Amino acid sequence: MKIPSTLVDVDLDDLPVVDTDVIVIGAGIAGLFTAIKASESYQVLMITKKSLLDSNTRYAQGGIAAVIADDDSPEYHLQDTLMAGAGLCSRNAVDVLVHEGPDGVKDLIRMGTTFDEENGVLALTKEGAHSQRRILHANGDATGAEIVRALSEKTKSDPNITLWDDHFVIDLLKNEAGECYGALVQKPDGSRVIARGQATILCTGGAGQLYRYTTNPDIATGDGIAIAYRAGALIQDVEFIQFHPTSLCYPGAPRFLISEAVRGEGAILRNIKGERFMERYHPLLELAPRDIVARAIVSEMESTKSTYVYIDVTHEPEEMVKHRFPTIYEFCMRYGLDLASDWIPVAPAAHYMMGGVKTDLHGATAVPRLYACGEVSSTGVHGANRLASNSLSEAIVFGRRIIERIKLLEPLAIQGRSLTSSEAALEHASSLDSAPELRKDVAQQAVVERRLKLQKVMLRYVGLLRTAKTLQKAIDELSRQHSFFDTRLTRREEYEFANLLTCALLTAQAALHRDESRGGHYREDFPESNNAKWQKHIVFHIETGMSEEWILDA
Repeated sequence: MKIPSTLVDVDLDDLPVVDTDVIVIGAGIAGLFTAIKASESYQVLMITKKSLLDSNTRYAQGGIAAVIADDDSPEYHLQDTLMAGAGLCSRNAVDVLVHEGPDGVKDLIRMGTTFDEENGVLALTKEGAHSQRRILHANGDATGAEIVRALSEKTKSDPNITLWDDHFVIDLLKNEAGECYGALVQKPDGSRVIARGQATILCTGGAGQLYRYTTNPDIATGDGIAIAYRAGALIQDVEFIQFHPTSLCYPGAPRFLISEAVRGEGAILRNIKGERFMERYHPLLELAPRDIVARAIVSEMESTKSTYVYIDVTHEPEEMVKHRFPTIYEFCMRYGLDLASDWIPVAPAAHYMMGGVKTDLHGATAVPRLYACGEVSSTGVHGANRLASNSLSEAIVFGRRIIERIKLLEPLAIQGRSLTSSEAALEHASSLDSAPELRKDVAQQAVVERRLKLQKVMLRYVGLLRTAKTLQKAIDELSRQHSFFDTRLTRREEYEFANLLTCALLTAQAALHRDESRGGHYREDFPESNNAKWQKHIVFHIETGMSEEWILDA
């Protein structure tokens, strides 16, 4: 089924143009860190569709993985990551991550991030599938919020960074040579502007909103993956969706993340009969890889006819629980649940997409001058199943590498009229603060209903447990929405739905094609891994369609 290469038909010559050196699309740790590094050498335009504080990073509780302790080593971290990735990691990419991660953490500290300490040294905890204590955390269980706070403050005070909050990138723009020279952007008032630069970096996060139950915020609509796909980038491994095993499952409460670090500090899982069950599924018990724990929970829910299991940390000292997990403790208390004395009802929820825009070891995509960093990218680090707390590490390691690669670019000659000056760009951005919101009407409600229907289809047919029958059902249901691409799209929620539909179709098609089980992709009709046939990536290109690529450095 053909997906259009652009969402809107517009005469670019009629639009105002803003010039900069480097365009960063998205916030979170990937966007903020990369923009700050870029600003050391360039003028940077940072575009966020909501604000600097709205991203998946803000909700990251557990921490950031890096080799800090004397009894740890990059080789241990590498082996843990390869094991979790289920044979689909790029060993070279993981090697980069584990060796360069500690310097990235030092950069974060220099940028103002304050990590927790014990007795004057950085405090480290352990999470599922890690063999060592190597997870740095901040304010107990508010690591992401602390990183976003520090990097946001530095970004806002940086004279070389121009910030466009509440702007939506509709599509990327390419010249006749196929190079990305910027993006078509919609402003808060609905008008459009062209942002042009020497390099464009996607830091748009994941696609958790593909599913009705997710730990991701509303903005995680797969925008970067979809716009990169339309621009001709390669998209790989999108069948691998990580469902976090333990999100709060309680009437009236959102699917709030109960960090893996809770299990790392000794919490156990019980079914509704009160039985500890992980010993029946994996020798690492509650600290098994996330995909195994999530499927074990689903199995227990089915066998006990329940919609949840319990996470139990009541055997640990109350003061430790309150001190180590203040955010989780306070959130649960809002709903009358005491983490220190109650068993907390939890169930799996969509959490992270292992695949995304395919990049090399410097974040470069198949489209010249287009780069990707963070969850939107597929560097080869995560393979079929991300190791806990490696995502924040990946963002800083590859963000630094992208900027080093950009320094090698030759100046891009752009045909056309003169660009606006930096002063005009700043004036443009500041004049939008009072712009009115787009009018909400019946058309918007229709898109909301389409989105909910898509989420239900993905939950029912492309969830934790898949079969050829359910996946084909999903593709059939999603294909009926294809006519949406033929309508005249003008609103942000319409662009978001188009992006979600694109990601959903790619995910379902890849999941149907991969007739085996591996990591975050589990086929009940093919429950075993098949290395002889499937130790390879499934890759999509808008013109050539779906292909397979063997792993050369697993």
